[in-house]
Amino acid sequence: MEKEEIKTLLPHREPMLLVDRMEMDGEYCVSEYKVRGDEYFLQGHFPGMPVVPGVILCEMMGQGSSLLLRERLDGKIVPMFIGMENVRFKHPVHPGDVVQSRAKILQIRGNLIFIESKATVNGQLCCTAHLSVALVNPQVKPE
Repeated sequence: MEKEEIKTLLPHREPMLLVDRMEMDGEYCVSEYKVRGDEYFLQGHFPGMPVVPGVILCEMMGQGSSLLLRERLDGKIVPMFIGMENVRFKHPVHPGDVVQSRAKILQIRGNLIFIESKATVNGQLCCTAHLSVALVNPQVKPE
């Protein structure tokens, strides 16, 4: 699945669309994002030594796992992060790196989905996390 098809699955748009391609590999969703170097989040993080912020790396992993949810997303329901646990940053990500994430569903409880994801660059582990996602209807505003 390439970027334009991904946009039919996810509500994210540039500059917050952080996945270039994704596909299923058995029970895993595998995704990629190439860090171009001109992204807004690198402008001040850090001057002279740009590093992808950890929370952005987690967002890449979350968006990159969305193909796991495809059957539950119908254009009215969107996935939203509600938690990140056991997050570990192992290696920094820099401009020019291609981040590949590999994710699988650990558990489903109603509209809550628990996902395990790992991000690598050239086979080197950069980040691991357990992600919690809620499927919500954005038309319904909380009171």
